[in-house]
Parts: sequence; C-alpha cells; structure tokens
Amino acid sequence: MSVWMKRGNYNHEYHHKQSKYVVKEYSSSEAVEERYEHKTRVHVQEMISAKMLDKYVREGPMIRGPKFLARLRSHTVFEHTPVKLFCTVDGFPMPIVKWYKDDVILDVSSGKYLVEAKGGVHSLEIPSCSTDDTAQYTVVAGNNHGQASSQASIIVKRFKQEEESCPYAWLPYTAAMLPKIHYTKINITFLEKFGPVFATEGESASLTATMTLTPNLANLQPEAQWYRDDTRLFDSKWVKIETGRGVTTLTLPNLFKDDEGLYTLRMVTKGGTAEHSAFVSVSDGPPPVPGAPGAPMDIKIHDANRDYVIVSWKPPNTTTEGPILGYFVDKCEVGTENWTQCNDHPIKICKYPVSGLFEGHSYYFRVRAVNSHGISKPSRMSDPIAALDPTEFAKLHAIKLGGKIDVVSYHDEVEAEGKPPGAPSGINASETDRTYVVLSWKAPAYSSKAPMWYYIEKCLADTGAWQRVNTQVPIRSPRYAVFDLAEGKQYKFRVVSANMYGNSEPSEPTGPIETQELKGVPSAPGQVISTRETDTSVLIQWAPPKEPNNLIGYYIDQCVKGSKDWTSANHKPHKSTKFVVSGLTKGETYVFRVQAINELGLSDESQESAPLTVKAALTIPSSPYDIGLLNCDGHSMVLNWKKPLHTGGAKIKEYYVDKRRSGTTMWREVHIPPLTERLYKVEGLTEGAVYQFHVYAANLAGLGTASKQSADFTCEAWTMPEPGPAYNLTFTEVRDNSLVVEWQKPVYAGSGPITGYHVEYAKKGTSEWTTANQTAVSHRFFKVTGLEANTSYIFRVRGVNAAGVGMASMPSDPVYAKAVAGFQEVSCGVDEKSGDIVMSFESCQMNEGSQFIWKKDYKEITDFSKGVVIKTEGSHSKLIFKNADKEDFGTYSVSVTNTEGVSSSYKISAEELAKMLALSYDIRHPIIPLKSELAYKILERGRMRFWLQAEEISSNVTYKFFANNKELSGADPNKMGHDVSTGIIEFIMDHFTEENEGTFTCQITDGGGKAQSSLVLIGDAFKAALAEADYQRREYIRVKEGPHFSEFLSLQVGEDCSVTLVCKVANLKKESEFHWYKEDTEIIPDVKPDLGSGVCKLPIKLFSLKTTGVYKATISDDRGKDMSQINISGKVFEDAINKISQLAGASAAELVINCTATGIQLQCHMKYYTSEMNITWYHGETKLSHSDKAVIGGTPSMATMEVIEPMEKDKGMYSIMITDPENTHKRKLDLSGDVYEKAFAEFQKLKAEAYAEKNRGKVVGGLPDVVTIMEKKTLSLTCTVCGDPKPQVSWLKNGADVEPDDQYVVSLDQGKFASLTIKGVTMEDSGRYTMIVQNKYGGESVDIVVSVYRHGEKIPEAKPTLTPKTIIPPKLPIEIPQPKTQPAPSPAPSPAPPKAPTGRGVKSPTPTRRK
Repeated sequence: MSVWMKRGNYNHEYHHKQSKYVVKEYSSSEAVEERYEHKTRVHVQEMISAKMLDKYVREGPMIRGPKFLARLRSHTVFEHTPVKLFCTVDGFPMPIVKWYKDDVILDVSSGKYLVEAKGGVHSLEIPSCSTDDTAQYTVVAGNNHGQASSQASIIVKRFKQEEESCPYAWLPYTAAMLPKIHYTKINITFLEKFGPVFATEGESASLTATMTLTPNLANLQPEAQWYRDDTRLFDSKWVKIETGRGVTTLTLPNLFKDDEGLYTLRMVTKGGTAEHSAFVSVSDGPPPVPGAPGAPMDIKIHDANRDYVIVSWKPPNTTTEGPILGYFVDKCEVGTENWTQCNDHPIKICKYPVSGLFEGHSYYFRVRAVNSHGISKPSRMSDPIAALDPTEFAKLHAIKLGGKIDVVSYHDEVEAEGKPPGAPSGINASETDRTYVVLSWKAPAYSSKAPMWYYIEKCLADTGAWQRVNTQVPIRSPRYAVFDLAEGKQYKFRVVSANMYGNSEPSEPTGPIETQELKGVPSAPGQVISTRETDTSVLIQWAPPKEPNNLIGYYIDQCVKGSKDWTSANHKPHKSTKFVVSGLTKGETYVFRVQAINELGLSDESQESAPLTVKAALTIPSSPYDIGLLNCDGHSMVLNWKKPLHTGGAKIKEYYVDKRRSGTTMWREVHIPPLTERLYKVEGLTEGAVYQFHVYAANLAGLGTASKQSADFTCEAWTMPEPGPAYNLTFTEVRDNSLVVEWQKPVYAGSGPITGYHVEYAKKGTSEWTTANQTAVSHRFFKVTGLEANTSYIFRVRGVNAAGVGMASMPSDPVYAKAVAGFQEVSCGVDEKSGDIVMSFESCQMNEGSQFIWKKDYKEITDFSKGVVIKTEGSHSKLIFKNADKEDFGTYSVSVTNTEGVSSSYKISAEELAKMLALSYDIRHPIIPLKSELAYKILERGRMRFWLQAEEISSNVTYKFFANNKELSGADPNKMGHDVSTGIIEFIMDHFTEENEGTFTCQITDGGGKAQSSLVLIGDAFKAALAEADYQRREYIRVKEGPHFSEFLSLQVGEDCSVTLVCKVANLKKESEFHWYKEDTEIIPDVKPDLGSGVCKLPIKLFSLKTTGVYKATISDDRGKDMSQINISGKVFEDAINKISQLAGASAAELVINCTATGIQLQCHMKYYTSEMNITWYHGETKLSHSDKAVIGGTPSMATMEVIEPMEKDKGMYSIMITDPENTHKRKLDLSGDVYEKAFAEFQKLKAEAYAEKNRGKVVGGLPDVVTIMEKKTLSLTCTVCGDPKPQVSWLKNGADVEPDDQYVVSLDQGKFASLTIKGVTMEDSGRYTMIVQNKYGGESVDIVVSVYRHGEKIPEAKPTLTPKTIIPPKLPIEIPQPKTQPAPSPAPSPAPPKAPTGRGVKSPTPTRRK
C-alpha cells in the first residue's frame, strides 16, 4: 500500500498532483481474465476499507435495522394458567415493537394482555389463559432501516383434554410457532450481584456478577450483554469485558463522567433473559483551581469534512461552583501529544465549528469549561476523526490497463473531455445553527472525466447581492458548512459547479433560511415528586420545563432536610423526567431539586420536593399458612387462613386462592379480582368431590410464594346441630401468667344461635387441653390466667349453642408466656387543666410503621363523634374523653403494631367513672372569688355606675351585664370596662329610668373560671336610687344650662310602613341649630325640625339595605353642643324589616294577574315592599327562585312574580308567603282553567302587539316640519325608514296621491332611504305633503309643509299647522314568526284596523313578496 494510504499520514500535496494510481500486477491467465470483473469490485472495496481506517464514522455501528437476538418460542398451557412470551430485539434507532394475534393488532388497553419493554427485551403476558387465546402471535419490530418479525403459537387446553385439536396443527414441522419446538430452558441464578458504585474521575471501577446455570451445557452457554443506559457496550479503550465459567466482569479502567449511568447485565438465552442493574456515579475530580467548574462531557463530532468538523458537548453541573462563563475547545493531531486551543475567547454555547483542518489528517478533540475562578480539567477526548470528503469513496472506480494492470482511481483524476458541467440541483439546509448552515445538494449528471468542484454563493433574503463564500478552496463534495453568518438573519444560497473548462449556471436559490436565534436556557422544571424506592435510594420524578429551548437533559441535586449542603445526584445530564437517586442514608430525610440543561447552560432550580425519609426496601411477603374450612353447603366452601409471618415491609394488599382436585397436579385460580380479607367462599364446587387449596399473598413489592397446600376437604354439606369452628385467634396483653385471646364468631352457627364460647389451651407439644372458662362467655374475648411463666401454649376456641359445644377452631400458633421487657400498663386520670379524662400508654418498643390501636371491650374505636380523641407523639399515645358520660365505662385496651406484642388494658367501673366525671366538672367550672359583690353609685348627669371587684382577673377576662335577664349594651352612650390591676369591673348606664326597676346581674368568665353577682333594685330602694339620679340630672342641666337630647335617636316604623328617625331635644333657645347627618354627610330634610316642640323627625324613604348606615343628630348654640347617633344595621335593621314584614303582610291583598308582553305577572299589593323582606313564592309545593323563567321582584307598593313565556306545565296553584318573626301571611291564586286561558290569551295579544310595534314601519329621522324654497329650485325630501319586513313608502300631497313623473321623482334606496324630489318647484307645489311608511305590522305617516316663494320676494315665515304623527295599526291577525320546532300559537284577536288614509299613495319601487 502506498505511503499516502496509511492511517493518519495523508499526504495532502501528493494527492493533488496530476495523476495518482494504485497499481497491482495480475497474471494474464485466462482464468484471471474471466474473474476480472469480480476482482475489480474486490479492489475497489479494499480501497474503501483502507480509507475507512482514516475516517471515524460514528453513524456506522448506530444505523442498523431491527434484529432478533432471542426469538419467540411456542407454548402449550392449560386453561386459567398464565403464559409469557419473550424476545430480545437489537437495532438503532431503537425499534418500535407491535404485537399481533392472528394478524390482528392486539388491544393492550383491555387489561387482558400485559406488555412490557425494558431496553431491548420485550414480553407479552396473558395472566389467565382461556381457550380463546389459542392463536398465532406475531411480534413486529421496525425502525427507519427496516422491519423484522418473529412468530409463536399459544395452545390453550381445557383441563384433562390434552388431545383436543389445535387450529395450527396443519402447519409444517419447521414453522416457528409449532408447540413441538422447545428450546432447552436454562435457569440462571445470580449468586453475587454488583451494587451501586460511587467513584471519582480518574479512578477505576469493576462490576462483577457470579451465577449458576441449570443445566450447565457447554454448547448452550448464555451470552453476557452489558448496557449503559440501554446502550450496548463492547470492548474498547474505555471498557473491558471478561466472561467465563459463571463469572462476568465489566471494568472501567479510567473513569470519566461520561461513564456515569445505569449499568445492566443481561444474560441472554434462547429461552429468555436474566438481568441485573445498578447505578454507577462518577463525580468531578479535584479541580485544577479551587472553585473551578467540573469538566464537560459527552464530546460528539458532527459533519466532518475536508477542512472542518463541528464539535458538541454537554455542560457540567454547577451545584456548588459558580456559573459557567464559556468553553475552550482543544484539538490534537493523532500520533502527537500537542494539544492546541481552537478558540481565542470562551464560547458560551455547547457547540463549536472547528475549521482550518488539514485534509486527510486525523484529530482528537476535548473541551474545558471556564468560570470566574478558573478553567476546569479537560473532558475525555473524542474518538479520532479524519478530515475527509464524505463523498470521496463514491468517486473511486477501477479500469483495466493492458490486461495485466488494474488501476483504482478517482473519477475526476483522469483526462478531461473539454465541457463545463451542468448546474447542481436540490440545494437544502440539512442543519442550521446560530452562525452556520450545513448545505447539501444533488450533483449534476456528469460524464466528463475532468475534475469538477463547486462554489457556494450567499445573499441576505431581502437583497439580491450575491457573494461567493469559498473563494480560496474549491469544494469537491455536495455538502458544505457555511460559517460566519449573522444570528437570526434570513439567507438564500445557490451553488455553481465548475471544472477546468468553465462554470455552470447557478442552481436555483434556496428559499429563505433563517439562522437560529439565541433563545436562552430552558425554564425551570416543574413540580418535583420523590417516592420511596429502596432502603438507600429514592425515585425522583418531575414535570418538564414549559420552555425546553433544545433541552439536552437534567441535573438532580439532593440535600439533607434542614441543611443547605446541596450535592449532585448525577454528574452527567439525564434525559428522562425520572431518576433513581442512590447511595442515600437509611432513615435520613432528604429534599431534591432539578435543573434543565441546553447548549447555553443550566436553568433556574425547580422548587424543592417535599421532604422524604429513606425507608427500608420492600420485599414480597412470605406465604400464608394453616388453611382451614369454616363451612360447607355441598356446593361451596368457606375458607380461612393465617396471614404471612413476614409482610415484606408493606401492608398485605391482596390474596389469591387456587384449587385443585385431590390427586391432580393442575392448580386453578378460583377468583378474580383478588381478595383483601382472609375469608373467602369458594363456589361452584362438585358435591362429594375432594379438593385442596393453596393461597398467595401480595403487597406493593409483588406476589409472594404459595402456601403449603391445605388438607383434603370433601365437599359435603354440614348438618350437625353444634356450631362450626371460630377463627382468627389473636393475642394481646401477654404477661408471665396471663394473656387475652380474641376471635371471630363461627361462620356456621348450627341449629340455633351461638350463646357463648369456651377457651381451651395446652402446652406446646402436648395434647392435654385445659378449658380456661367453665362457664361460657358471651363476648369474643377472654383473659386466660394461671399460666406458667416462660412456657409456650397453643389455644383454641369452641362455640356453644342449645345443641351443645361445637367444633374447635384451628389451634393457634404457639404463644410464649413472658411479658415484653420494659412493658408498661395503661394509666387513667383527669387532666388538671382541661378536665378531660385521659388514658395514657407509653410503648417500650417502636418500629417503622408502628401504630397504636385503641379498643373498647376489644372492639376498635372508630366513632369519634362524641368527643373521643386519640393523640400520639412518638412512643406515647393518649385516649382522651372530651365529653365523657356515664355510659363510657368498660375495658379499654391498646396494642402497638409492628412490635413484639406490646399491649395493655384498663377497666373503668361505673363507680370510678362517676368520681372522675365529678372531678372533671369541678376542674372545668372553677369559681372566681370576689372581693365585693355587685353594687351601684350615682354619678353626675344622673348616670348609674354598677360595679364589682374580683380577687384577680387577667387581660383575657370577658363579662356581660343584664337587667331583668336582658343583656345591656356597652355601646355609646353607655360605657363598660375593667381594670386588671384592681380587679374592678363596671358598667355605666347613661339613662336610669323607671323602666330599669328589677334585678341587675354581672357574669364573668376568665379562662376556665366563672363568677356571677346580682343586685336587686325594687320598691323603696329603687325609688331612692331613681330620685337621686333625677336630682343629679336636673342639677347638671341647671349648672350646665346648654342644649341637649332629652331622648336619643330611635328608629320608628309607622302603621303605613314608613320608617322615621325620632329624637327629643331640650333647653333650647332661638339661636339653637339642629342638623342631620348620614356617614358624616349632612342631610337636608324636606321639612325642617320642629324645635318648638322639641321633637325632631327624619323620614327614611324607600327603606332598604341601601339606606343602612350611621345616622347622627346634633343640637348646638353658643352654650355648647350635644350629639346622638344610631347605627342602622345589624339587629336594628333586622328589627325594622321584621316590623315592616309584619305590617305589610297583614295588609297584603289577594294575588291578581297582570299580563305583559313577556309573560303572566302575579301581583300582591301591600303597604310596602322591599327585597330584604322574607317573601317566598311557590308553584304548588315547589319553591321558586329568581331565574330567566320566573322573574321575582316588585315595586314599593307590591311584590311581583312573572312567569316568562308560560306553557302548560306552568299551570297550577301559585302562592306568596310573607314571613315575620311572629306570623306568616299567605296569599294564593289558581292559575289554571279559564283563568289561565284568559291570561294566556291576553299575554299572546300583548306579545303580538309588542312584536308589531317593534317591527312596524317607522320614520327614523331626516324630514323637517316646514320647508321654504324659492321657485324653480329642486326640492328633495329625504329620510330614513325602518321596519321588518322592509316597509312600503307612499307620498300624498294635500291628501291626494303623488304620481311620479319627470318632475316628481320617488325613490327608496336599499329599503332604508326614502326620498321625494320635486324638480323646478312652482307656486302650485306649495302645500301639505304626507309620507306614509307601512308594512304588515303597521306604520305611521308624517306631514311636511312646503312653502314656495318667488325670486325677490321676502321669505315667508310659514308655521306648521300639522297634525301629530299618525300611527297606522297592524294588519290582523298579527303573525309572529315561530321556531320550526315549536307549534305557532293561535294569533291573538285584535281590533279592526282603522280606516286607511285617503288615497292609494305612491308605492315604493321596492318589490313585495306574494302571499
């Protein structure tokens, strides 16, 4: 081979000399001549192979069609058993797999078929086969490069009908789906598995798995396949794989972050696969400079050509480092160690075109990241890539020289024929970026031997200025990257082909091609959810960013809850939106966050996940055991079994029961869906047959192993009179000498009800049973005493009825009579602060998932409606009775799950409960001690001060004052207050009058304490206090001598429902001024206040919520000012409305009917109506609400309810209910029969008239009342008309029709613009003109007075003496258009139309529709 063909030493100068040949001598024998054509192809291929050594093409191993590594195999199974088909598919891109049954695609959404795909392993499972599943099954795998398929058959046989024929029996023996073809099943059991690896860059790591093979056949050894993130790995510089003698090892000799991922070992056999996976984490090594970023990774080479390549990479995570400022790209020629930097300034995106390469030379590339602290270590270098023309191999051809010499050369390296090439075609952009575009085109049809090359021209899309791109170096391949383009601009490109004889015409230009515009980093990912995975790992899932912006992947960070020490969970971008974080500490609580990545860098962090504690890994449960028979009726059996001893760390969710005939081997599932209880009735059994059963348990981790088969159960009906066996024996409160046993009542009761139970026990290993209770107990629990400490016992229970003692339950598991170390008993007492009765229990053991179960009389407490509360903190639990009563006595027990039987009980007797209730009452109702009882003192202005003094009060004290059992208000002018330092509580009454005689009481509440004190003021004591108060009031007035209110503002409702504010003023003089205010805005009443009488009134018109607010009155003069105010809202407003409702309800008249154009309105006239009144309308017994169908409202004088568009269903009794606190007033009307018919007819008539009025012909505007015009001028009377249908227009002059001619021109444009034009008016044209607008719904006529004067005359002042606008009634009957889906109502009768105006008039030229 010539020197220029050697790898990595391409001689650029030599290649471009005038001719290059590879010459090889051949013999001239005839045999060689005959094989010349074959050898030609061989030598061309050798040349291409040699060239391929110089060019690393990554797509080579990737682009491949689907291939089945393990094909489907056929199965023969029995009915109701599961079957699973497996296959393994290889190919790139990853093939898409579809399943078919008898050439019809499978409906996997039905739930009958379970399809799984993991990497290249695919499976189809039928959990419970039926005979309908007998079919030929096909799996088809396809990608862009082809399809492949595999077939197998499933034959489902009925039980003991193995000889049944199969529809596929006709197929040839060689068919893949025949059940006779069986592969040897090799069972692979992993003895040692590799676990997660946490390493640092620069270190090495090994993953090793050992296994056993059964059978271990030398000629059927499984293939070990290693994968990283579902990508197959092979021996290379970075990966070493060794397999043999039951051991396979994968070694990573020099770790980079590129090596991070989920590693999977698949042991592949023709009968299926066995696999194991673990995560390998590779963290950043020590940086060259503290704070420098980690190295980039995943270096890829794209679009390699003669003098350039495009390099891309992925950014590192920057959890603790500063943000990335940019990247440096380095290159190194193969065979040297001289790395040179390709870019002078850091680039910010993760893609860079490297130009200036030497054709034929091979290079390595690497990338370094830069931040404010420094430059990172370099990434792992890329695989070598050669700078070569990608179409170079297509130009090789062979020619024969003289019979003995065969030459392999290039098409363009031979002698030229003297003709320019044609123009290229099909130019397009195969890749666009921010600053470059990769163009591809189709070479012209070219038969000349002269070398051909290309020139590329560009121009901005909106200009025609073409500019040549490659002026220095000619392009030989129909693919080239144009660099140095502006970001976000649109360009057009064209290509010119050339040879030594000239250039072609330019190709057709491309359409506008826009370079990418920098969009920024992705938005932050969405909600992050963490879920339990194993005892050292957590599954993280999140929502993708709303703005991905060319998303590359994600980085996940983790942090222990409560700290800010964030660390990276992955060091290589993860593509999926779920990730398993490994290497966590069991029992520790973590939070997680996620960042998205693109070429520009990292997004903002997502919101943190909810804290999650790493819990123990889940495993499948152990098998149930001791299957017992509880009842049999000859056609069914009731079974019970004991739950698994080990639950696998999760609650048992489901049970599965299988049956078989005794003496057979085929098990059949007897129920779908699975069971949740340990009691099941198996139906459809054959009487007299003998059956066996076994049971599976399942939890979140999966299905456990089957139980041991049951004893033989004969299906014969039970007829004995005694009860059947009890079941589900459980034990609590195990002590050294006693325990409590509980059970469930028998399913089979016998000939009569069960009246009691006997408990029997025996020492383990003996059959000497002792009855613990000689007298049967009626409840289903019993405390067994007298046991020997440190001795194991077994127990059983028998039910009793009138016929005798029944069957014994299945013996329990052995129970060891020894108290749990450190156990404590339940304590009971009354809380000293709250008065609650509390039972407390401290558990001596607590494990993961432990819960406290409280019971009363050994039945779990689930009803918390009566104030029973369970509070648990750590290992301490309380049962609290907030509202205990005398019925709460009994035995209360507590047990702790997931422990070694920690439990206890406490029995409350009726006597003890009564004592605790009394103590609770005393605690909850303490008495506040008083220094002095309630007393009074008279203050100036005759105000009365009531006060008392407590020993001590807090700032949270509350109190109320009452007079004759009516609470007193502390609002102005009264006052109420207290002094914490002295303990004094007081109430100052501004007006003490004769009405206040009676008993005054103060009630105090402070925390849980209460106190009450009363003062009786009646008879002489009251008279003395009242006289003193009057004296003090008169004395104050005499001394002060100023205007004041003798009676403060009050609200009064009159008999006519009028609402008035009233007050009295006194000690006035002429200059005294009185003012009204609402919300500090002065009100000017219609009638001035009568200060002479001292009584001032302010009527409140239309009293409603709109009139609520604070009203104030003031009286003032030069001696002073007094003020009174009232807040009309809340109770004051409600009392007024109630009074109005009482008066208005009493005055309510009977309901009357008032029809409208929209419906039938019912009216109830009353003294006053407002919407705040409690008024309800009914249709029969149905309460009506305001709606589009029933419009409820009213006016100040009546309440109304209108039925819109009444129908037959709206007939019936209507009533109105006016309610006040004391009475309900009801008025009703029967809207049916003749009443409804008359009302409906009136409604139809009004509706028709309204419709006619709306649609009749009308003059909208434009006509004057009077027109004065000079003789010989042209007069145009124009106006706009409307109507539906379009109206007809006619004109009259002095009552006679206007006949159109050359002088009188009548027009109606578009059915809207009517005009009368009089050309060359004369004196005879003066007069009264009438325009008539009319359609079938009526119309109107309008008069215009026209006055004509001669030239030179004074313009006359014509005054209109016109009649008002005349309305023309509609034609009868009035027709209202009806929807097609509804029958048209009968037209309402209307009065005869009035006589039409005199004369026919001139009709509008608008055509009318014939009837």
